[in-house]
Amino acid sequence: MKYTRLGHSGVVVSRIALGTMNFGPVIGREESFGILDLGVEAGITFLDTADVYGGAPWGDHPGQSEELLGDWMRERGNRDQLVVATKAHGPMGSGPNDRGLSAVHIRAAVDASLKRLGTDRIDLYQMHHIDREVPLDEVLDAFTLLRDQGKILYLGSSNFAGWNIAQYREHAEARRQLPIVTEQSVYNLAQRTLELEVVPAAQHYGMGLLPWSPLASGLLGGVLKKTDRSRSKNLGLLDTRRESIERYEAFAESHGLDPAELALAWLLHQPVVTAPVVGPRTAAQLQGAIDALEIALDQAQLDELDRIWPGPGGQAPEAYAW
Repeated sequence: MKYTRLGHSGVVVSRIALGTMNFGPVIGREESFGILDLGVEAGITFLDTADVYGGAPWGDHPGQSEELLGDWMRERGNRDQLVVATKAHGPMGSGPNDRGLSAVHIRAAVDASLKRLGTDRIDLYQMHHIDREVPLDEVLDAFTLLRDQGKILYLGSSNFAGWNIAQYREHAEARRQLPIVTEQSVYNLAQRTLELEVVPAAQHYGMGLLPWSPLASGLLGGVLKKTDRSRSKNLGLLDTRRESIERYEAFAESHGLDPAELALAWLLHQPVVTAPVVGPRTAAQLQGAIDALEIALDQAQLDELDRIWPGPGGQAPEAYAW
């Protein structure tokens, strides 16, 4: 396993983050425990979940994945060897304050996650989405208080725009509030919009980037060679981007690489990326993610991948202006 700092913070995390979105509603307790055991045995220390995982659209039991992770940590007695991240924003009930980033919901959500996880602190607590209706002072004051109480250690954002990152960082610095140290967003070879503004913002503030959907919902996982196309969530993209996928899979084959491992290796070569968040359904998928750490891509290979999957042309505004 390889390790790095979590953004500009002092804590060290594995370069693969094991996501638990599938734990509970997609794969059962025994299979989930097996994947967690395999990850820890391979040196993974960074675990990512969210309070809504297990609820819609994954299932009908929000909090299920946190509960399962908490049960596993209690059984294994390994909580202090792990860096645990979770999130809040989505609906956790039918009440008007059961969602969003109000101080009321943040406090209730943290306490509920701590109980489900069976822990006394959350190492990285992430805003699962921007909440445009709540004043920044209210949001950041709530998180700063939770840090002072020892309930959370670091704060992260997820699905923020580049200007939201700047807004939150500048506001926190001016008022000595808890700053965000990571951003978790969709980022992969086939979806590179983040390079316009989010990636430059994260680099400017020394933040770590945690890409979710690193395989573009299976589009980059060798989809053309799979016999059961019904399992792909991206059949529309498969049809519209078939030429790129064909070139990509041919490139992977010519270099003796698995397409899924190649996609993760490309992310690991991006300087701003701390750890891709992988959400394996099987032990084999997790092993493939771990194997990607050993893939070294030279500049010629990276250039060819840029030609197959071109980004937006750099950061804004040069990508579309002068």
